[in-house]
This record gives sequence, C-alpha cells and structure tokens, in this order.
Amino acid sequence: MNVMNFLKKTEQYFEFRERNTGWNFELIGGVTTFLTMSYIIFLQPVMLSGALFEQPTGMDQMALFTSVCLASALGSFFMGLIAKYPVALAPGMGANVLFVLTLLPICAKQLKLPLNDPQVWRLGLAVIFCSGLIFFVISFMNIRNMMAKAISMNLKYAITGGIGLFIALIGLEKGGIIVIRDSSHLGLSQNLCSVDSLVFFVGLFAITVYHILRMKGAILLGICTSLLVALVFGKLQFTGVCSLPPSPAPVFMQFDLAALWKHFSALLPLIIIFTMIDIFDTLGTLIGTAAQGGFLTKEGELPDANKAFGADAAATLTGALLGQSTVTSYIESAAGIEAGAKTGVSAITAGFCFIIAMFFGPLISAISGYPQVLAPALVIVGLMMMRSIKLIDWEDYSEAVPSFIIFTGIAFCYSIADGMAMGLIAYPLIKLFTGRWREASMFSYFMAVLLLGYLLFIR
Repeated sequence: MNVMNFLKKTEQYFEFRERNTGWNFELIGGVTTFLTMSYIIFLQPVMLSGALFEQPTGMDQMALFTSVCLASALGSFFMGLIAKYPVALAPGMGANVLFVLTLLPICAKQLKLPLNDPQVWRLGLAVIFCSGLIFFVISFMNIRNMMAKAISMNLKYAITGGIGLFIALIGLEKGGIIVIRDSSHLGLSQNLCSVDSLVFFVGLFAITVYHILRMKGAILLGICTSLLVALVFGKLQFTGVCSLPPSPAPVFMQFDLAALWKHFSALLPLIIIFTMIDIFDTLGTLIGTAAQGGFLTKEGELPDANKAFGADAAATLTGALLGQSTVTSYIESAAGIEAGAKTGVSAITAGFCFIIAMFFGPLISAISGYPQVLAPALVIVGLMMMRSIKLIDWEDYSEAVPSFIIFTGIAFCYSIADGMAMGLIAYPLIKLFTGRWREASMFSYFMAVLLLGYLLFIR
C-alpha cells in the first residue's frame, strides 16, 4: 500500500496526467537517453587525464571514471527533481576539450609548473567551480538573458560547429588517420593498412550504419563493435568486466580557490567563456528538447526556466566538487523524448543508469588504453555538432565573417578559446565600422575588450 501511495504521489508531483504520460514511457525514455549519451563514460576519463591527447594532466583516470558517473547521475537528478524536465546531464563535450587543451596549459603557465603537476588541474577545477557559481547566481537574474543575447544566434551556431570540427579533428588524429607533421601542418597517415586503422574505420562505419538505421545508442553500439575487432586482433587486455567502483577521492574536493584568487585577473576571461558556454549549451538544449516535447508556452518561452538553469548550474558546481569539467544538459535527451518521455522521471531514470555504470570500471580501464576504439565516437559527435553551421546567415557578411573566424579558428588554432576570442572581437568591430553598432549589445563590446586583453597580454 505504501508503494502504491508513493507511486501515486510521484505521478502527481511530476504531473503524469497533465502531460499525458505513464511509467512505461518515462522508464523507457530514461534508458534510451542514457544509451545515447553513455559514450561520455568512456571518453571523459581519458580526456581529462590527458591520455587521449598524449599530454598527461596528472588526474587519476579511474577516479575520473567514478566521478563522471556520479556527476552525471546527480546532475540528472537535479534536473528531474527540481525542473521536472526529461533532460539528462553529464560533462559537456567541447567544454572538456577546452578544459584540457586550453585552460590547463594557461593554468600551468600562470603557476610556472609542468602540465601534469596536481596544482595545475586543481586550479582548473577552481575555474569550473567559479563559472558554475556565477551561472547559479545569474540563473535567477536578468543577467542570464543579457548574456544570452550578447552573442548573436549565428555566432552561437559557429561556436557549436567549430567545437564539433575540433572534436572530429581530434578523433581523426587519435584514430591514426590524420597525423601532425613538423608541428606545422596536417597530413594523411602512411599506416592506413594497419590494424589500428581497421579498428577505427570499422567503428566509424558501424556508428554511421547504426545511426542511419535509427538504432538507439548508436554511438555506444559502435564503440562495442570496434571493441570486438580490437579484441580479435589482441589489441586489448581485460582484467575483468565488473568490480566495485574505484574511489573518487584523488579528484574529489581538490579545487584550489586560493590559487584562483591569486591569478583571478589572468583567468577571468576563461571563467566568462566557460560560463557562457554552459549558458548557451543549456539554453539550446532546453529549447530544442522542449520544442520537441511540446513543453514551450504559447509565447515560445521555457516554463520554469529559472529552475532548469538553476539545476544545470548546480550540476556544474557538483561536478567541480567531484573533479569534473563543466556539467551541462545533453541534447541526446531528445532520443528519450522521442521514445515518449515527458517528465523528470526520465532524467532520474538516466541518473540511476549512470550509478549502475560505476560497477564496470575494469571494462573502461581496458578500453581507455587504446584510443582507436573511442576515436570514431569523437568523429561522429563532432559531425553532429557541425550541423549547426547550416543555420548561419551566410548572406549577411557582418554575421558570416565573425562566424567563419570562430568556426575555422577553433580548429586551425587548435584552441577553442582562441577561436572564440577572435570571432567575438571581430563581431562588434565589424558592426561598429559598418554603421550597425546598435546590433551589437554593450556586453559584446565589453567582451571584445576583455578578450583582446586576453589575446595580447595573457595568452
């Protein structure tokens, strides 16, 4: 009887009747969402540890595995319980690359320490915590709207597409298909007939086919396919599949706020960039999923937007405590909505799936040492993000040129922050010198000055 009362109260809290849904839709939707975004469990530990980029950061890989599962679970719980949205959260792709390849080198430069020194990533986590704190505060203020409007939609599309191109480039490089020659230009690998290339191409082909066939969890299935090929050729060594979760202690509560305060002026541009990335990611995901699920109001606004943004910001704060880069809403939640999810129960279900995943540490450990298994997933994720550039207004050069600078600059400079900075500086300048200065907000001019100082004196 108590169970029935609990279920009834749960249905009332999440408005099952008003949203015309049921337990079967919510549970299936939650599992579907988890399957489509579970690749982050494999990618995040090898990215933050630097193993995927062959530049060790000193962060413990197995501790990161447990913490990414915990951060994703808690973030999804926040969104489900507080905002009641069927949107799951996890450390964001793009922000994690920015964290390792841009933020940590700058932190190392400020501290005058090698990249793999623990103080470097502790300072980096402090930046993430600070950006999450700022996001949490502005979630309940009008500043959120001001920041969201500071960058035109065209630039937002360019940022997403540029990060996608960057991630795809990394995937091709780690897959052994593209090589960097003389630290100056890219070229095609001479080892395309190797087993490593075979594993990569099989994985890429498999994910592509699974996506075309609209199979749930296509990326995860593709990783499993390339994993099988790697096993056949003896490229992986397993010590087991399941075990108790590794301790997250090596990365838990390790951020260094004292060091952040000491180097605050130098790191302020990056704090703002991480904050804005989180805002734009969350805004785009929530609008996209809400439109798909029919949750938008007649005026096209998000219901309970403050709660949704607050939950996302709380997830980033929690993620920083757990040793993770920015935690954000995942557009893959659209797969769960397509499967029938309409309430926060779906997000909570996905969160529990992340908890269960913590018990598969040995599997993650075996895969992480062989990047060709995961590289195809990076290429496909990058491709999915690059689709946004088709929405840019290429006929308006005052929008197209800054967008192009961002899109190409991120990949060609091999730096998300540098590419964004150049485009965000160019945008208000072009508007100013073409007599269209009113089209750029005052905040965008402020950002341009700040980022110009970053490029000239800090970078």
